Amino acid sequence: MEKTRKSLHVTTEIGKLERVLLHRPGKEIEHLIPSNMERLLFDDIPFLPTMQKEHDAFAAVLKERGTEVVYLEKLVEESLLDEVVKGELIEAFLKESKNHLHKGYKALREYLDSLPPTELVKKLMEGVLKKDLDHYQKLHLDDLLSAHYPFYIDPLPNLYFTRDAAAVIGEGLTIHKMSTSARKRESLFWEFIMKYHPNYCINHHPQWLQRTYPFAMEGGDILVLSEEVVAIGVSERTSARAIEQLAHNLLGADNSYKKVMAVEIPKKRAFMHLDTVFTMVDQDKFTIHPEIEGLNGQMNIFLLELDSENEVQIARRTNLSETLKEALHLPEIALIPCGGGDSIFSPREQWNDGSNTLAIAPGVVITYDRNQVTNELLTEYGIEVIEVPSAELSRGRGGPRCMSMPLVRS
Repeated sequence: MEKTRKSLHVTTEIGKLERVLLHRPGKEIEHLIPSNMERLLFDDIPFLPTMQKEHDAFAAVLKERGTEVVYLEKLVEESLLDEVVKGELIEAFLKESKNHLHKGYKALREYLDSLPPTELVKKLMEGVLKKDLDHYQKLHLDDLLSAHYPFYIDPLPNLYFTRDAAAVIGEGLTIHKMSTSARKRESLFWEFIMKYHPNYCINHHPQWLQRTYPFAMEGGDILVLSEEVVAIGVSERTSARAIEQLAHNLLGADNSYKKVMAVEIPKKRAFMHLDTVFTMVDQDKFTIHPEIEGLNGQMNIFLLELDSENEVQIARRTNLSETLKEALHLPEIALIPCGGGDSIFSPREQWNDGSNTLAIAPGVVITYDRNQVTNELLTEYGIEVIEVPSAELSRGRGGPRCMSMPLVRS
């Protein structure tokens, strides 16, 4: 079981990454098929053996640089303390998969109940095939149509993007209502970890947002810029209402946070989350995809603060560079353009997550090796760039930051 000093502590994007959560891609990737891949948010079907080698190389770099790596599947397994908790997770999972409405529910429940914790967690992540229940008598039309659609429970192929289901801010956590039906079950795992895992349930970490809140938010839109400021993207996956609720909960608590900076970005798949177009790489340096800035660098940015009556007050800004200097008390900053701002390289490398850098210390980032122009430019700005292989990992449309959920930063 994971040994922990502080369970959760993140007050910066660039502090030394001491502990991080990953998920090694598994059989859920091999359960992508042409008929479900678009609905499950994939543009292509990755080759799992190569994908796992690349992910292992990513984890190895983190460990070599002194980061403790923990895995989502292990935390979920360690949260299943007894048969009651195990049954609670199964029931919640079946309900969110709409299998409680299925006439074969009883057989499916019996099958999952029969699995030991390790196998159960794998099966919930990789999906349940109709042929997994061949030993049960098939009495209903849907059971007999396995050629029409082979799954009782869809796989969760986006799980290796651990950034999105939850996010650590300070010593608390947001657990998210995911934007798409393909991903909504992912945050259920974090609900159970915080409720039952021995290292997390005893520490009473505040939950700034819960997954039962009606409006969507995803962790790729959350950047913890400092111990006073959190930036959140108003994006395809995160709603303005969720941001305002988080601002009220976070800023009204007894902690150091004073501002939430809401940054509107175009709502389209190529941009998806704020961290696909904007990340922090050093105290005064940021990557950016130039297309998020409008004519003359104008964009919609809003500073949310609480007044003396605990009400959220909103002030509009239009220039990202000036707003960052104001919020972070910096005299100057550098915005480093993805692909050098070139009309060809910039959109190509942004599509392959050239701006999705993972800072593991101030001025030290992990990037995909395929984004050569961006990586060379980061180096010119004095950033140490650690490249990891990305031929298959990049097919899911997420980079090193997407694949990691920081639990503790110094």
